[in-house]
Amino acid sequence: MALRRRRRARPVLSTVVTGGALPPPSELELSRRAWRRSRARRSTLVALASTLLFAVVAYLAVTRSPGWPRVQTTFFSASVALESLPEIARGLLVNLQVLVVGGLLVLVVGLGIAALRTLRGPALAPLRFLATAYVDLFRGMPLIIVLYLVGFGFPALGLQGVPTSPFVLGTAAIVLVYSAYVAEVFRAGIESVHPSQRAAARSLGLTHRQTMRIVVLPQALRTVTPALLNDFVALQKDVGLISVLGAVDAVRSAQIQVGQSFNFTPYVVAGLLFVLLAVPSARLADAVTARARRRQQSGSLL
Repeated sequence: MALRRRRRARPVLSTVVTGGALPPPSELELSRRAWRRSRARRSTLVALASTLLFAVVAYLAVTRSPGWPRVQTTFFSASVALESLPEIARGLLVNLQVLVVGGLLVLVVGLGIAALRTLRGPALAPLRFLATAYVDLFRGMPLIIVLYLVGFGFPALGLQGVPTSPFVLGTAAIVLVYSAYVAEVFRAGIESVHPSQRAAARSLGLTHRQTMRIVVLPQALRTVTPALLNDFVALQKDVGLISVLGAVDAVRSAQIQVGQSFNFTPYVVAGLLFVLLAVPSARLADAVTARARRRQQSGSLL
């Protein structure tokens, strides 16, 4: 018995380094780090060289084609671009307003529809059916058709108080369509939360509303953030379609400039402005997606 006690009381060796200082890396580790740095530099140089080579070949193929002078004059006129840029930039402010207002409304409406689709109980079946019908209808209908129906159909009703502004009607049409897509993104995030999370919350006495607000939605939002950012990038482009209702946005301003100069360069300017608007959001979406992938691989919940 005494021997067993002595064996149990034997101290465990500690691996903590005294003084808090880490041991220096070995020669093998230093050589590995140097090899990784050299390989990274080599990969960067190869990628840069291949990109420059492709750009040079594409430039020579385009600029030496027989019709390039005419295309350059019609689509890439520097003087026409500089002349039309101020008007197109003022029109882009309208697109930005639609983007901000519509994006916020899409989040609210989409989350509400997703909440309706995830309701449980036979008494709430009509709400689920309505939410499902809404999603199926507006996900299947092209945005430009919804713009025509909302933009020209609502004012034709002649109802008192119905807005006739292309800005309001175009934003409403965009919200109707994109809310259906965002609702499915939110629903996928809500359903990805394990049922044990809801059961644990209910066992603590939380109501269904409290469970959704405190337990389910925070986890769902963290999961679907990359998908929401991708939808936001798509929304940045589609706000240019409100020009079909007569709103003087960037696309309509470019169309007016084309009609005055008989040159298509303003369309190229408007397209480049939309690209400059979308690139930061696209890079942010890529960064968030990569961060979520690393967090999932490491098993972290932070």
